[in-house]
Amino acid sequence: MSNIYGDWLKAQREAAGLTQQELAEQAIMTRSHISHIEAGRRIPSKDDARRLDRALNTGDVLSSFLPDEGAAVAEYFEAARVLEQQAVVIREFALSYVPGILQTERYARAVLTTSFPPVSEAECDRLVVTRLERAKVLRDPVSPVVLVLLDEAVLRRAIGGPDVMAEQIMHIVHLVGSGRVRVHVMPFTLGFHPLMDGMLTLMSFEDQPPVAYGEGLRMGKVHDSPSVVQELHGRYDLALSDALPLKESLALLRATAKDYGHHD
Repeated sequence: MSNIYGDWLKAQREAAGLTQQELAEQAIMTRSHISHIEAGRRIPSKDDARRLDRALNTGDVLSSFLPDEGAAVAEYFEAARVLEQQAVVIREFALSYVPGILQTERYARAVLTTSFPPVSEAECDRLVVTRLERAKVLRDPVSPVVLVLLDEAVLRRAIGGPDVMAEQIMHIVHLVGSGRVRVHVMPFTLGFHPLMDGMLTLMSFEDQPPVAYGEGLRMGKVHDSPSVVQELHGRYDLALSDALPLKESLALLRATAKDYGHHD
């Protein structure tokens, strides 16, 4: 991902004789947020960029030339992936298939081998490894907290066949049982709900503003505008309030795995 913006910010900060901490104090931000912007891992909100302009006396350059937020997922998911590794709370909503950090190897391979245009076996192996690497965030016993909303369609769409689906669903059940995640299902009987537009990930951090990542057909976008993130949090909370409780969601997961052929 190009980092012209972050490099320019760093050059202006150093020209002003400021450390990251000093700039953070003047711009009312955290030092780590400045660090992530300079490294190309974050894009500041409009308000952040205006405060940076004031602190560095750069007119409106930083607020006027924010990187384009309409980039395709191929460019932007790397930023989302890095943020995923830093988050202390991750809220996932999945409309069509299991979120990446919860996928088993066979399920991930089934998803990736059905892409079009098709990828080579070697490329598929590389993509599967990358996806499984993301799941390592679940090895920490405390952080991040992971909250998952699954549309019932995720359970009913037999990606990879019955055996793969049974394994995948029970993997989620075991993660819940270990205390690593909480899962709630949006049942078909609910009808329309406020997250039907596509997949959504909300990420919160210890010392940085929250972000959202939305994804549709071959497109993805990282949002860190406070108003947009707040709106998406509101949608998520509203959908969660209509979802099945944890106990009922687990019962549905187990019953669905049994339908696919899993036996305890």
